[in-house]
Amino acid sequence: MATYLSPCSSSSTSSTRSSFKNETPQFSKFITSLREAHSSSRWVSQICLRTPARKHFQLKSSNGHPLNAVSFNDAGSPVGKEQTEPRGKVFPISDSENVESKLSITVVGASGDLAKKKIFPALFALYYEDCLPENFVVFGYARTEMTDEELRNVISTTLTCRIDQRENCEEKMDQFLKRCFYHAGQYNSEEHFAELDRKLKEKEAGSKSNRLFYLSIPPNIFVDVVRCASVRASSANGWTRVIVEKPFGRDSESSAQLIKCLKHYLTEDQIFRIDHYLGKELVENLSVLRFSNLVFEPVWSRNYIRNVQLIFSEDFGTEGRGGYFDKYGIIRDIMQNHLLQILALFAMETPVSLDAEDIRNEKVKVLRSMRPLLLEDVVVGQYKGHSKGSKSYPAYIDDPAVPKDSRTPTFAAAALFIDNARWDGVPFLMKAGKALHTRRAEIRVQFRHVPGNLYKRNFGTDLDKATNELVLRVQPDEAIYLKINNKVPGLGMRLDRSDLNLLYRSRYPAEIPDAYERLLLDAIEGERRLFIRSDELDAAWALFTPLLKQLDEKKIVPELYPYGSRGPVGPHYLAAKHNVRWGDLGDDD
Repeated sequence: MATYLSPCSSSSTSSTRSSFKNETPQFSKFITSLREAHSSSRWVSQICLRTPARKHFQLKSSNGHPLNAVSFNDAGSPVGKEQTEPRGKVFPISDSENVESKLSITVVGASGDLAKKKIFPALFALYYEDCLPENFVVFGYARTEMTDEELRNVISTTLTCRIDQRENCEEKMDQFLKRCFYHAGQYNSEEHFAELDRKLKEKEAGSKSNRLFYLSIPPNIFVDVVRCASVRASSANGWTRVIVEKPFGRDSESSAQLIKCLKHYLTEDQIFRIDHYLGKELVENLSVLRFSNLVFEPVWSRNYIRNVQLIFSEDFGTEGRGGYFDKYGIIRDIMQNHLLQILALFAMETPVSLDAEDIRNEKVKVLRSMRPLLLEDVVVGQYKGHSKGSKSYPAYIDDPAVPKDSRTPTFAAAALFIDNARWDGVPFLMKAGKALHTRRAEIRVQFRHVPGNLYKRNFGTDLDKATNELVLRVQPDEAIYLKINNKVPGLGMRLDRSDLNLLYRSRYPAEIPDAYERLLLDAIEGERRLFIRSDELDAAWALFTPLLKQLDEKKIVPELYPYGSRGPVGPHYLAAKHNVRWGDLGDDD
């Protein structure tokens, strides 16, 4: 088996202690935090306003707190109090502290698809919406030899002024691209990161520097990059943070090793493990829907909810990513992170506050309360070739990078249970797959039957149609709708199932920001609520690792299903076993 991680000390300078970790006395850290709160208040107060003129006292972070009222150090502790002075005024501790800070963002792996299609466009969207500080630069770092101008030409093709056209789009693009630079180097070379550091210092020009590194690279080189950046390119007088893309390991063992190696150079509070699904608008709205509407919280339990379904489907196959996907499969790629994170947010108890640690504490409790996954409660599948009319669709194993005897699942369904007082006995059904008939991601909450329903005769024997269902459609066409029973107008007593529908594109015509925009902004602000903590990761892998080992050891052969179909038959038997009917099979879906 190939080694998943490079060793923690994979360098000749492994004995060098990380400059990311500020090992200063607590009092010094407190004073530094106070100074940061004031010296950064100038640009914090300028972030993310909807009017071209920036104003003070208007911004809120994703947890709802005003960002200008509280500053967070890298330990996540609030420092300072809400300002009561007149608007627009900034009161530094001393004249020497009234220094502009500069934000330097380095996208490591800048030549890759994720950087070009998601990260750079998200950074431009934040700039377009005045969500970035006045003083910022963006550096691309990769092994590919490229000039600054060549990088700008590459990323300019992916930038769009997609929110509105109140500003001159071309002018804003030109201004953004002038702040983008490139440095070519090896990912394991401290010398090349030292050269990057010199370029960053030239752009920072003696200002207080805050540095954000986005690791858009394969996981086997995470540690090398973090080591080189920590030793040679961390900020000397501000914060340094690192965004790490999934996958976070392949199982409990590799994940624990990755965590250990990263923490050799970083503190936990400097690591931002990104799961872009947590930045989706409907996932963000999940806790708002539940905790700010009295009608939902009292029924959010086993007493009223019959089952919960988390459904993810894509209408395309691996399409050139077969080599990567075959190492992980749909369970690791989608279920262990995206869907499990949504489940934890859905099922958690009311947190003490909206602070990141309070929310993440409740999510961890849910994950640790989950019953071990049984092989008999899991179905796996793999798509096969299919012809429809004159068009032919390839099988998964037709991908040149996939072995012909691959047993990697492209589809999986599972029944999970949470053994606590709120959710005891309620099945949480997950279903995720590629090359299916439609693209969707949604949460479906099916409620219990009405006891002694007076109108059950009007529904015949299909009692499933007599139950209420709450649907949160994450993508596409974001929506929240509640299925209710309703009398059809007329002289007779005929019942119909209707939707109380909140369709986002109708209610909120402005385009919804991409998830990467929200998460990048939160990382810049030090807001960790939507990022995954290490103990969350441990609990998630503890749930899925035994199952993955059984699938591998017993050589479970996935059930084949045609490309473009609804998937294999197995999930229907799995649902029936737990007295559940998949909600996405209705005629109105």
